Amino acid sequence: MRRRELLRAGLAGAGAAALSGVLWQRAFAVTALPVAAPYGALRPADANGVALPDGFTSRIVARSGQPVAGTGYTWHRAPDGGACFADGAGWIYVSNSEIPLGGGASAVRFAADGSVVSAYRILARTHVNCAGGATPWQTWLSCEEVTHGRVFETDPRGRRPAEVRLAMGRFKHEAAACDPERRAVYLTEDEEDGCLYRFLPETWGDLERGRLQVLCAPPGTTSGPVTWQDVPSRDGAGVPTRWQVPAALHFDGGEGCWYESGVCYFTTKGDDRVWAYDAAASALGLAYDAASGGTLSGVDNITGAPRNTDLFVAEDGGNMELNVITGDGAVAPFLRLPGQDASEITGPAFNPAGDRLYFSSQRGHSGARSGSGGITYEVSGPFRG
Repeated sequence: MRRRELLRAGLAGAGAAALSGVLWQRAFAVTALPVAAPYGALRPADANGVALPDGFTSRIVARSGQPVAGTGYTWHRAPDGGACFADGAGWIYVSNSEIPLGGGASAVRFAADGSVVSAYRILARTHVNCAGGATPWQTWLSCEEVTHGRVFETDPRGRRPAEVRLAMGRFKHEAAACDPERRAVYLTEDEEDGCLYRFLPETWGDLERGRLQVLCAPPGTTSGPVTWQDVPSRDGAGVPTRWQVPAALHFDGGEGCWYESGVCYFTTKGDDRVWAYDAAASALGLAYDAASGGTLSGVDNITGAPRNTDLFVAEDGGNMELNVITGDGAVAPFLRLPGQDASEITGPAFNPAGDRLYFSSQRGHSGARSGSGGITYEVSGPFRG
């Protein structure tokens, strides 16, 4: 049963919505439904320092402060959120730079055989660009994780200049995910009392104008119906956006965000949870909760696999693992970076074919807060179909 169907089952019938959180925990929490790891045990770390299951291999695509192989472009420091875009027979991987005063984003273009064609800058002179999200019209939303942070819409191909999207609010932005069915963009906020927002453009595909709303529910809600209310002052002047609507539901450190088949999944690092917002039912549930006994911790960036309904959740800390959460309840490490405990895993994203996965170790082996030791990897192998 697909993840969305599991949640819908919990919402069917009068009064059943209150059980949705429990149903999600039963479906996904390791202690509630033990299932063998879908890819098996991890082997010892390979020559690139990546521990992977049988059948998978890794390569290093780029290192911070060094030219990307085959190009003259120097890769940025502190690589963070990322996404892949189709580019003819090849693809492009974009990656944010989470440093102050010079963050922005870069891109690597790959040929159909996976070889690197070029690398280049797509956003410059911005601050602490953490995560973001891809749009259905093939742009990358790069988000600033600072007070009164902004969202920038960028061109992965580098042909058009980036444009700021102030209508999407000024707050400590983290990630974004587009819902083409309801023509909404969901936005997370990295604050201890942050909120989940949605932006409703006046015209789908044009993010210059629209309404900014915040998710509302009683304090402490983990499952059941929710509503949305307009944010009165999206620029956060005087009163931050998260405090403007008394009914807003607050989350402990919003991080990654991913939309798939009617459900917006988002993570909160402060309590190690993966949430599921069923957009059609306007209901909230938990897809994963470490308090139920799971080993996934420091939840951060999140992405979905193109070939199936698996979620891949990166750890900021924890065991420096990228974990997979499957629709039948397995929660298990897919890869690990031993010896990089002072770093975090960032930017997981699949190429369009779903046979290559990209991600970064933001600070690498050095652990330097400057991100000078950042490493961007590619993993290839028999991903589940």
